[in-house]
Amino acid sequence: MINLEKLYEYKHVFGFFAQQLTYPEKLDFHPSIMEEIPDRTYPAYEHIERFWELMHGYSMEQIEEMYVQTFDFQKDSTLYMTYFKFEDSKERGQMLAKLKILYQMFGLDMPDHELSDYLPLMCEFIYAAEWQGYPQAERDFSVLVSVIEDGTYHLLKSLEKSSSPYFHLIKALRETLKSCIRQEASQ
Repeated sequence: MINLEKLYEYKHVFGFFAQQLTYPEKLDFHPSIMEEIPDRTYPAYEHIERFWELMHGYSMEQIEEMYVQTFDFQKDSTLYMTYFKFEDSKERGQMLAKLKILYQMFGLDMPDHELSDYLPLMCEFIYAAEWQGYPQAERDFSVLVSVIEDGTYHLLKSLEKSSSPYFHLIKALRETLKSCIRQEASQ
């Protein structure tokens, strides 16, 4: 199960993930952005730092081109997290509806033009939502996290194959989520 307290502790980092996974803008790479990242004790710090270093080796035009080539033209590296598992099946539609209802329960209005499994939107939701004190939050967020984990597993493999700097960003996202999984005592 998800440890909601730990997830809440890292929720501001999900704002960083959302920002870095949307179409790049110059301000996304301003040095002040890294000030939002916790110190080296944060479980995914080294991956975020590596992503940051690699991205600063490119011009803005190269970053924009890389983003489009990676996420818009490669089916294997889509940012739609249920696509890998369901493609365009009925089950995908049901999961998209479930995610949309989850967002609405916590007050997030989804953009009309976006699907609810879009990874930047999912990260933005974790960043913006206030779930403390909500009795079913653990169950609801477990569904959300499992969709992210499933989708990013395939995305990570694709990004690794293409040696993309985004590999480190997705690795950091996965490491952050992993650190928020409640470890059950073995019996």
